[in-house]
Amino acid sequence: MRELRAAVVGAGRLGSLHAAKYASLDAVRLACVVDIDPERAARVAAQYGAEALSDYRALGGKADLVTVASPGVTHHEIASHLLSAGYDVLLEKPMATTLAEARSLADTAGRSGRILQVGHLERFNPAIRHLRSIVKAPRFVECHRLAPFTERGTDVDVILDLMVHDLDVILSLTRAAVVSVEAVGVAVLTDQIDVANARIRFSDGLIANLNTSRVAPRRERKIRFFQSDAYISVDYEARRIQVYRKSPAPPGSAYPVISAEQIELGEGDPLADEVASFVASVRSRTTPAVTAEDGLRTIELIELIKAEMEKPAPQA
Repeated sequence: MRELRAAVVGAGRLGSLHAAKYASLDAVRLACVVDIDPERAARVAAQYGAEALSDYRALGGKADLVTVASPGVTHHEIASHLLSAGYDVLLEKPMATTLAEARSLADTAGRSGRILQVGHLERFNPAIRHLRSIVKAPRFVECHRLAPFTERGTDVDVILDLMVHDLDVILSLTRAAVVSVEAVGVAVLTDQIDVANARIRFSDGLIANLNTSRVAPRRERKIRFFQSDAYISVDYEARRIQVYRKSPAPPGSAYPVISAEQIELGEGDPLADEVASFVASVRSRTTPAVTAEDGLRTIELIELIKAEMEKPAPQA
């Protein structure tokens, strides 16, 4: 099997994790680590015997595939250059900060014939993978993604930073069109939206209500589905699914019997699975698990949500 050379652009927390995953794969060599901070690039590169660079444009022909894990506001510039230069790219979320940028990336990947996989990590969460065998035509979805404040990710608003995960999961479960959006967002600690709520109606009747905050007192990552035969609750972090189903009422009773099932999926390693999936797609030249079109669809919905948030509040 031919050895593939990998590079990581952005040597922060997430980029260093990507570097470790590449270094652990058979027939893959971590060749370069790139960061505008030379010391940080050198520190991560030294762990794996890779070359440290301070400019992604200096990659030349030193890699075959690249993870872009730089701040979200730089994704379009960096990924556009790499795709045009002939690299296959795993682009961390958000795909881009605007719909125009996302469309440009999708077009560039298509024209260049390169693989562009968008880093929607929850797709590789064992609980979400198992969920697909349970969820059938849900009527209502409710999400809570809450986090205490940290400076990480504040180059973008909370919709692009956190809500994007749940939007992608929901969109991966329905191909129905969005027919209406109601949304509100508030800037609390930064100059961008830190707390957001969105209510989305799809053409198949599904309604999704999403609550997201990066200034919450506690951390929570849950998504709940309500459908005709079950209530399904997923804890992203615990990798746990709880399923409640109803059975016909027993003789003499007016109420159905509710059965509960708890499914423990174990720890797993979603990032390792995501990176391995990307490498397999590059090696076989097949469609990635999360395509540019998937990423574009999510950014399109984010643009609708932001447009609603920017509307002036009705006068009393």
